[in-house]
Amino acid sequence: MKTTSLNKIIKDFEELSSEDKEYVSELLRKQLIESKRDEIAKRAKTALKNLALGKVKKGTVKDLYKDLEND
Repeated sequence: MKTTSLNKIIKDFEELSSEDKEYVSELLRKQLIESKRDEIAKRAKTALKNLALGKVKKGTVKDLYKDLEND
């Protein structure tokens, strides 16, 4: 985002009433949560795809340590 656009958003936000600021703040918080949720879903989908393709190893913590020692 351009700095000038961000500065305008901040300036406009400062001019809002307290009630409107709270509303915008809550709206942005919910959008951020949804964005994080979408990113987690994408990573999970990629992980499941890699599992189906056999690109993922499965095992215990002990197996993990053995693999790390062999690298």
